[in-house]
Amino acid sequence: MRLSLLLMFFLNCLSTVKAQVNQTIEQDSLYREDQFYVSITYNALIDLPNNVSQNSFSTGVHLGVIRDFPLNKRRNIALALGLGYSFNSFNQNIRISGHNPYNYSILESSNYSKNNFAQHFIEVPFQFRWRTSNAESYKFWRVYTGLKLGYLIASKSIFNDSSGSDSQKNLTDLNKLQYGLTMSIGYNTWNGYIYYGLNPVFNDVSTVDLQSIDMRVLKIGLIFYLL
Repeated sequence: MRLSLLLMFFLNCLSTVKAQVNQTIEQDSLYREDQFYVSITYNALIDLPNNVSQNSFSTGVHLGVIRDFPLNKRRNIALALGLGYSFNSFNQNIRISGHNPYNYSILESSNYSKNNFAQHFIEVPFQFRWRTSNAESYKFWRVYTGLKLGYLIASKSIFNDSSGSDSQKNLTDLNKLQYGLTMSIGYNTWNGYIYYGLNPVFNDVSTVDLQSIDMRVLKIGLIFYLL
């Protein structure tokens, strides 16, 4: 009798452990990667009009949440779609003054303390992901490529010199929709990041010294992915 009870107890325990192991395997087999991201970039303007240049350091801060959709059984190939926020500042020598229409002029001297414009975006990143991850390790190599769409929600230009300050908010000459190609490559926490803008920052009616302001954005920096 005791042997039967002991055997039943043992089988019950074994069944419970087996169910827990199966559940763990099932959960692990459905793992997803990199649900949050934070990025810091240096923002460069490319395709600048003649005599236009950047000065000082132009920065960007980007953060958001992104959903991973694995495509294969090993789950090392995936698509991802997210939603985020981006702040970008550009220090350069185009002064923006007036309002609808704006006046653009190139600052030829350095007798000013500040001249920049800043943008705030809601962003939608879309990625194709390859990685060396598995269900047991959070340290792996990754290569993520994709497209990022950004919708401009606020902007501001500021000019300061010894005579005072001049600023404009919500610049209507900026393209509301910005989009570009992205790539991030790295191992574990540290990943290099690049964004290559495909359309100009300003709309096609903006000119400075009879030149179209067709400059686009190149962002280079670091991106951190978090579960």
